[in-house]
Amino acid sequence: MNKLLLIIIGCSLLLMTTSCDKLLETKTESSITDDDYFQNENDFDPYVVGIYMYLRGSAKIGPQNITGIANNITYGTERSEELVSALNSRFTQAWTHNLSPTSGAFDYTSWYKAIGNCNLLLAKIDNFTFANESNKKRVKAETYSLRAYIYFSLIRIIGDAPLMLAAINNGNDTIPQLPRSTATDVMKQIIADLDQAIALFPEKTIPGKYRFSYASAQALKADAKLWSAKVLGGGSNDFNDAITALAEVEKTTGLALRTDFKEVTTVRANSEIILAAYFNRDESSSNYGVNALPYLTGITGATNLDSLPYCITTSNGQGAYQISARSKALFPNGDKRIPFTWVTERQGNTLKISWITKLPGNKYTDDRVSDNDIILYRLGEIYLMEAEAYAGISNTTKAIEYLNKTRNRAGIGDYTGGTDKTSVEKEILDERGRELFFENKRWFDLVRFHKGGTINVYTYVPNLVGKTTPLFWPLAANVLANNGQLKQTDGY
Repeated sequence: MNKLLLIIIGCSLLLMTTSCDKLLETKTESSITDDDYFQNENDFDPYVVGIYMYLRGSAKIGPQNITGIANNITYGTERSEELVSALNSRFTQAWTHNLSPTSGAFDYTSWYKAIGNCNLLLAKIDNFTFANESNKKRVKAETYSLRAYIYFSLIRIIGDAPLMLAAINNGNDTIPQLPRSTATDVMKQIIADLDQAIALFPEKTIPGKYRFSYASAQALKADAKLWSAKVLGGGSNDFNDAITALAEVEKTTGLALRTDFKEVTTVRANSEIILAAYFNRDESSSNYGVNALPYLTGITGATNLDSLPYCITTSNGQGAYQISARSKALFPNGDKRIPFTWVTERQGNTLKISWITKLPGNKYTDDRVSDNDIILYRLGEIYLMEAEAYAGISNTTKAIEYLNKTRNRAGIGDYTGGTDKTSVEKEILDERGRELFFENKRWFDLVRFHKGGTINVYTYVPNLVGKTTPLFWPLAANVLANNGQLKQTDGY
């Protein structure tokens, strides 16, 4: 990983001159491009590595901190039922669902910077002959995959989104002010990008867990197809496409469920991981798990102190989140995942806060640090996506077969409930809540299953009861002010 660190540091400097600081704004100057940079084939691999920093969000590009696309609990988790306050609160307006254009709204500036860098690389790379053509194909495939992931993240947060595909090739060019394209049109581009990536990847193995591969591009395609099937009305064709993509992931050699669930998030680059964002102490800032780790002064007197994943300092553990009673109730007695999901603090005979143990970080001589990798895709989720896709086409027998793979790993046995489509889909949602708790996916799951008719999210999420808050975020007022072509999200 020392080599990766050096590359990332170099790319931080590089992207300071190649990011698009005013993307989709009214300014006429752009710093997205540096025509002097792409001089030979060796410039491209470090550049694409630099774009991955936007997923992690633990670096500074130019004058701004990068908003971590994968490492941002606000969008993937806070609006769900997973979390409640612990010692203090770090929740945004998303948790209370009191969103407005001036409170808790979405500013996508850094997200389009990442897209702009993808566009620039794709525009530049075809002019170069690589000594090894496979390297060129891999860089292009990763870039298409990254762009698809960012656009997929955008439409899950705001629905319709500007679709910018052209590179800004000259510092004097005016950056286009683009209106929103429909989520359906953006989804078509996502799938087109992924199809190109899948065709380009020179091997069907997973060369590394921290960069897109053939398998992770297929996993992303399946994820997008499930969203398209339920949220965008794509139906059975999308479910079948998801099944096809997931079958390709299953063929990947070396993938296997970990026998010990503890190892899923604590053993780096393990056999279950398909794609992750890399974290390591002193190489990056903490991941979002820092919000959930208790700090020592807040749990003084705990009789089970040694079993709590506490930090000595409040900078390393902020004690803000705990697992909700609603999420705990999903787990049956004897579920092997429980100790590696939460542990309840005891003060004498009194049960107190249920601290999250899913991302416990690592304990060093001076303190515990929240530096587990953030998992984007792993085999356990692949099986649950397959269950969801088969249920979508009413093949509940096959859906239950895949559902049982994670249930049996957890020691809770085969599913024995109703085999009708609605019952099976509700169990799949519940199993996702157990298996993927605190992996930054729950809100998107709830929206998808709401749109698919399995639940009513307005009665399912306690903080949404009695509210009519739209499921997509409002755009921040400054975003609208800088682009007269945009319209506010419906309902705000």
